[in-house]
Amino acid sequence: MKHIFTAIKDLHLQVKGGYACVAMVAGYGIIGIRDPHGIRPLIMGRRKNPAGYDYMLASESIVLDSLGFTDYEDVKPGEAVIVTQGGNVSRRQLIVADKITPCIFEYVYFARQDSIMDGISVYKARLSMGEALADQVTRSFGKDMDIDVVIPVPDTSRVAALQLSRKLNIVYREGFNKNRYVGRTFIMPGQQTRRQNVRRKLNAMALEFHGKNVLLVDDSIVRGTTSKEIIQMARDAGAKKVYFASCAPPIRYPNVYGIDMPTRQELVAHNRNVEQVAEEIGADKVVFQDLDDLIQSVRRFNPVIEAFDTSVFDQYYVTGDIDDKYMEKLEGVRNEDDTKGRLNIDSDSVGLPNSFFHKQ
Repeated sequence: MKHIFTAIKDLHLQVKGGYACVAMVAGYGIIGIRDPHGIRPLIMGRRKNPAGYDYMLASESIVLDSLGFTDYEDVKPGEAVIVTQGGNVSRRQLIVADKITPCIFEYVYFARQDSIMDGISVYKARLSMGEALADQVTRSFGKDMDIDVVIPVPDTSRVAALQLSRKLNIVYREGFNKNRYVGRTFIMPGQQTRRQNVRRKLNAMALEFHGKNVLLVDDSIVRGTTSKEIIQMARDAGAKKVYFASCAPPIRYPNVYGIDMPTRQELVAHNRNVEQVAEEIGADKVVFQDLDDLIQSVRRFNPVIEAFDTSVFDQYYVTGDIDDKYMEKLEGVRNEDDTKGRLNIDSDSVGLPNSFFHKQ
């Protein structure tokens, strides 16, 4: 066991970035490790059995809940956990980072709303995002607010949209029916593929759009292809004006810590202001969440966490080793993969190809 902990510590010293790993050693047990900054989530739970306890590691608490592992806690950043076949648990803090920064995009988009990560309820965080976004909408529209109805883009934005509509005292309606057999579109390669799948994924109900000024609420705007198609669907369904509110600030920079996000040139908000983004996606107005408000919406439920990874919004990469040269290399690899044809993946935890991992 001592040698395993030593090897994991050496790994932490050599590899920089965001990662949460689970491994099985045949005939010995399971191992769980989390990057020193805690960028990616990892949770360990246990379940009582007649002989003692069963143990499980997962990225979200809902996975443990569904299998009866109700006694769980987060693996700490820089910590390693070893569970032997006999049920013995050993935990060791191997690395202590200067700053703990969980990825805030987990709470905005990836995690299920009934999960708890780092002591923070995703559901409560999204309710709080909706309240903060309502304030931002009020500031943006001022006295000229002419919104008739609030409609969420299913599914991750529903909670925030509901809270926003309540605070603004504007009726909430479900205007889109969702086909659950189509994957997440922002990770799909090729603009035409994404546009086609948006139409297959969502169907607008004219009853909720016709003759109305609608405020569409979504978790974020990445490439803008999906948002543009959704806005056009609302117009085709008879909407007079289509406003668009994002629970996240403008995404202007790529994620290098485990989310397969587009290059800078593919991000609709990169080198564009809010008005230019609205024009690009065909909205009458776009309202983005303020970054400080987003951070506070999540942090308020666990003040111990002082900061989050917000690099996609502010270009601050906590590992301190990301520069333009690295970005160009990363984009070169991605473009090469796009040329060869990348695999479509429908997953809540989408990782970068092995060639994307960065070693110091």
